[in-house]
Amino acid sequence: MSSPSLLLNLVEGSVSFSFTLEAARNLQSALTELVQRLKSRVAQPVGGKPSPQKPMEYQYTGDIFLEIFCNPNIWATPFAAKVLITIRDDRLRLTTEAELTRVIEDVNNYLENN
Repeated sequence: MSSPSLLLNLVEGSVSFSFTLEAARNLQSALTELVQRLKSRVAQPVGGKPSPQKPMEYQYTGDIFLEIFCNPNIWATPFAAKVLITIRDDRLRLTTEAELTRVIEDVNNYLENN
């Protein structure tokens, strides 16, 4: 039985691929942690130097290879943040950006509908 498809809306266009529920839950957890790190940067006292945060690097290997990367140190808020997405298999490689908030919505929709 094949896994349901996850649809990610990108800055321009979208991409859909087979993705497991367990992988979606893991991705949702990684994205939640990233948002918390971004919020903690915003909550730093004015004039204080924010402490550097480690980047988020999520990887999934199944029918395809998916990697989502975000450096929270370069974004002012979670609403401004973008993630770098790489999707590849033996015939195709796609590397693009997506808005963090949109990826979170897409993963949440996937989990609600499956």
